[in-house]
Amino acid sequence: MELNTKVIHDVIHPTAAFAQGPSANDSDPTIPGADASSSPPWQESVLNPKNRIDSLEPLANPLWRIDGCTGLGTQFYAVPLFLDNLPPMRFDVFIPEEAASSPTLRALLDLDAAFHTKDATRVNRLGVSRHILRALQIWTQNSGLRGPGSFADVYTQLPFGSRIVFKTLELDVRSISITIAPMHNLERQLLSVARLPTLIGLPENALPELVDIKDLHLVQQLHDSVCLVYMNTERPGENAPSGRSGPWILKALTSGSKYLYHELKNLLNLPPHQHASSRPRYLVTKRCKFGGKTAVVGFILPYYSGGSLRDSLPLLRIQDRLTPQQQLKWALQLTAAVLHVREKGQIFYPDLRLDNVVLSDTGDIVMVDFEQRGVWCEFAAPEVNALEYIRILANAESTGDDAEEFGIPEEVRQRYADLLSLYLPGWEAIEGREEYTPPDVLGYSAYNISWLYLDAEEQEAAEVYMLGRVLWCLFEGQSAPQPGAVWQSYRREPDLEFPAFRRTPLEIRALIDRCTSGRRRVLSSLITRIGSRLVLRSVAPGHPQDPDKIVSVANQWWSEEMRGAEAFLQKRLELKKRGEWNSNYYGRPKLREVLAALEAFKDEKAYIY
Repeated sequence: MELNTKVIHDVIHPTAAFAQGPSANDSDPTIPGADASSSPPWQESVLNPKNRIDSLEPLANPLWRIDGCTGLGTQFYAVPLFLDNLPPMRFDVFIPEEAASSPTLRALLDLDAAFHTKDATRVNRLGVSRHILRALQIWTQNSGLRGPGSFADVYTQLPFGSRIVFKTLELDVRSISITIAPMHNLERQLLSVARLPTLIGLPENALPELVDIKDLHLVQQLHDSVCLVYMNTERPGENAPSGRSGPWILKALTSGSKYLYHELKNLLNLPPHQHASSRPRYLVTKRCKFGGKTAVVGFILPYYSGGSLRDSLPLLRIQDRLTPQQQLKWALQLTAAVLHVREKGQIFYPDLRLDNVVLSDTGDIVMVDFEQRGVWCEFAAPEVNALEYIRILANAESTGDDAEEFGIPEEVRQRYADLLSLYLPGWEAIEGREEYTPPDVLGYSAYNISWLYLDAEEQEAAEVYMLGRVLWCLFEGQSAPQPGAVWQSYRREPDLEFPAFRRTPLEIRALIDRCTSGRRRVLSSLITRIGSRLVLRSVAPGHPQDPDKIVSVANQWWSEEMRGAEAFLQKRLELKKRGEWNSNYYGRPKLREVLAALEAFKDEKAYIY
């Protein structure tokens, strides 16, 4: 079953329990009974010259570079190479989702792979990246590298986060229409330097020093919200070009700006800890044409050269360089950081996964990303998932909307919206605002609905659950608890699946088991991604896969999962009313107990750090 946006609705999200109409892949060639040996019509054949692409070879002298991909294969981080001292203005390339409807284009441009591939190295191997670069090459040459009307002429004049939009995706790059979409709405949402202190509740003198975005120079876009930059300065830093300091990390968002300011507030209020993200060093500003304000577009953080632990762990394991002493050190550091954030920072941390754990120059871990958005269902605790399912359905499009193929019946959507209002009154105000409004004004501490309905003890129990899964990754040397994640593939996919054990010491296995008490069977136990296709795990490799059967299995699984979620939430509500609810419902250890167990294991092994 091919990967596209409709798969999210029909298989991956709880909307699958109410999916209507034909499957996402009516013409999938792997349907049993299809005549795989028959040739396609001449009009669709790749042998037909009109269905061929001139070349997907790398350009000899490219004018652009692709640094990665997001948006399920529709947004590419494009960097112009013909501009010097490039400020990080974030002008990404957007391609139309409709391009996915052409089987020829999907195959030739590797669009299925782009759906789950994000890092620069692998993205640049895809046909779609090379096709985009060739189209940008022609577009840039036609508009001129310099002078009036050229891209260079408008680059610094456009709003931050403006888009380079491919109106179509054609086989012939010369036929692709490209335009620039200025994101005035994004700049409208950005907070001015003058308003920021009041809105985040800090005095002006408590804010970091300001730096203009034009004084930053882009090195690389690392992922959708983070890029590597140098900064102009009279005192160059170590290993920095003359007149610059760095490298630094710039955190900036091109959508959902409220999460940027919420994270900024969290980081400025978080007491220092060596294994948690530090206070931002600078605020990055830009003069906006909209209203003439000087807006805060992001903030500067230290750069940790060790990169993501998600990528390092499996490589160390494969090279037989992952030692038990090192694993335990990281486990202690991470647990101490999570405990610090809870006890000293007085906030919950719903983003606990290896993607948000990086390595410092000294090989120590640092926990990053304090937006408090949360993770997707298979990473979260079941009690968090229960309300997250309700939230997704309450916000789903209904069959009365324009996009009916992605809709659920309106009465179903309304039922879940009413349920969500019962569990978290006023959720619409939290969910519906794009611009930053302090959450406390809305009566809450953050924007994450699925965590806000939990009390403090429940939040800690949910953190312990996520910590347990990360500990499993640490001690097993895996990039993630489950292989074949639909949303994202990894450079080195897991070769073991949670909760199976291979390398973890027995004492730590017991601890992980207690931390993840209450875990439920996940959808990926039935349906997974192999390569760039969704498959049923019950079908032997090499045998045909029926997309309609995949949708049916997903429908049944989600129907059962929704019944379980609703029953749990109803039970919780009734017991709370009677004053009989145990907030640590699954009996997981406290964070301090996890830390004590790890310390005891360290003492038993006589490890010294």
